[in-house]
Amino acid sequence: MSGADNPLPRADVVWTRLPVVVERARRPALTVERMVDAAVRVADAEGVDAVSMRRLATELETGTTSLYRQLSGKEDLLELMVDHVYGECELPEQPSGDWRADLHLVAIAGRRLMLRHSWLVSVLGSRPPIGPNALRHMDFALAAAHGATADVTEACGLVDAVSSLVLGGVVNEVAEREAQRRTGQDEQQWRDTVGPYIQQVVESGRYPEVTRRVLEATDRTHDQQFELGLELLLDGIAMRIAAGRRA
Repeated sequence: MSGADNPLPRADVVWTRLPVVVERARRPALTVERMVDAAVRVADAEGVDAVSMRRLATELETGTTSLYRQLSGKEDLLELMVDHVYGECELPEQPSGDWRADLHLVAIAGRRLMLRHSWLVSVLGSRPPIGPNALRHMDFALAAAHGATADVTEACGLVDAVSSLVLGGVVNEVAEREAQRRTGQDEQQWRDTVGPYIQQVVESGRYPEVTRRVLEATDRTHDQQFELGLELLLDGIAMRIAAGRRA
């Protein structure tokens, strides 16, 4: 990250310096909103690395100095971008009380969000977002988990497990998209390319379980694989809850 984008280190966070953004429903911060909207468009089209204060100034046809009057640098901008897209999550005001259905909803909403804005994968892998929209999302998830356990530490663990499943699945999908962009080959073209080698692997007899997978297993779509992983995780949570009740 360039020094130009972050001229001065900050010990505070953007949410304490821009309360108007937190309370945007009462007093919209139009200038900041324009900056965030433009930055999200750039990140969606070209990736988060393409976002910089200089690039943003070009997109908005303004000077870089005017942007620094609102934000201290790219870290502030990223924080606002993440929270902006979290505002797209479609979750009810309150959980239904069915912890399994509610956590399933949290997982689906999170996956859709990250697939829509794939740059989130790299950003969310570092620090948890703490803006108002992200906090509402987390509050709903924790409330949903409390339907399974009254222990707050245990509830946090359940939410973290679901979040890790979502992030891991999306990482694979985003990586596949990037591979297709980089090589110019879709999934079927790639399979055709590596087909002769895989045939040699099968014929060698050295990898019997891999051979069974190649010859006998049915390939699942990303959606099907995600649903399977999520159901297995929720099944495990349900078994843990039942075991705790018996104990």
